[in-house]
Amino acid sequence: METTPIKTSDFFFDLPQELIAQTPIEPRDASRLMILDKRTGEVEHRHFYEIAELLGPKDCLILNDSRVLPARIYGVKEGTGAHVEFLLLENKGNDTWEVLCKPGKRAKEGSRFIFGDGLFTGEVVRVKEDGGRLVRFTYEGVFFTLLDKIGQMPLPPYIKERLENKERYQTVYSKEVGSAAAPTAGLHFTPELLQRLRNKGIELGYVTLHVGLGTFRPVSAEFITGHKMHAEHYYMPAAAAELINRTKQRGGRVIAVGTTSCRTIESVAQREGCFKESSGWTDIFIYPGYEFRGVDALITNFHLPESTLIMLVSALAGREKVLRAYKEAVEERYRFFSFGDAMYIG
Repeated sequence: METTPIKTSDFFFDLPQELIAQTPIEPRDASRLMILDKRTGEVEHRHFYEIAELLGPKDCLILNDSRVLPARIYGVKEGTGAHVEFLLLENKGNDTWEVLCKPGKRAKEGSRFIFGDGLFTGEVVRVKEDGGRLVRFTYEGVFFTLLDKIGQMPLPPYIKERLENKERYQTVYSKEVGSAAAPTAGLHFTPELLQRLRNKGIELGYVTLHVGLGTFRPVSAEFITGHKMHAEHYYMPAAAAELINRTKQRGGRVIAVGTTSCRTIESVAQREGCFKESSGWTDIFIYPGYEFRGVDALITNFHLPESTLIMLVSALAGREKVLRAYKEAVEERYRFFSFGDAMYIG
């Protein structure tokens, strides 16, 4: 890592509010694609459906197959009928979840809440120091089936529009339920596009990193080394590890689809010293000065100013090149954030 302190403000850029995408584009792969050459800083403008043209048969894509929980539920307080909103963050086992409550003053220890006309009852068993709550749920049936009936997608706070189709905030290959937010770089892929990549000889591998809400937590420290990442659970299956090893051996490139896949690959490299089946919790923070051990290229969206995500992208391509590319993206009216356009850095 660099020894010169890096300021959070070094990653600021001006973003007009109207460029924050409020709805997903149709079809998924019709979004625009900016190509950034990490060596020269040169920029090219394409569409996402052309991504296969940038990759060769020696390359592989590593995708995050985590599936978003419809984690926002609305209910009433037992006895008073006062309205509350719960956001499920993490399953702690035994039907107990870490939850964010709004308004928090209604969710004291011992308080009980009713959701979905009685499908769920939740009791606050502990109030955490950080303001979160541990809530134990009681219900009849299968928890995730019931949650699917009453829960809404936990869209980021900058998306004000209502999402008509819940599946548009899921990747087409999502499988492992557990994220509080979508791994959004993967939202651009269609089943047909994935098949086109396979037909070209490009192998696909899947890892799982359950995205926590820490991904949206702003960096408030003046210097970025003062920021602490929220830990997230990851799993790299043996098949993905073997694919990465095989790709490296044949001189191909490992292309991470999204910052979550990138952080999983780099976490395994750091923890294991090689690529093999691995699982655990990671709070890896990647910023300029970091030496990548697995990832050669990255498919990602356009990120918030001063976020840990733009810092990760800057670690791969260089801060000045990234900020120049972002300035051009604003001038060219690219769509930003979760439902926005994509960038390929290679």
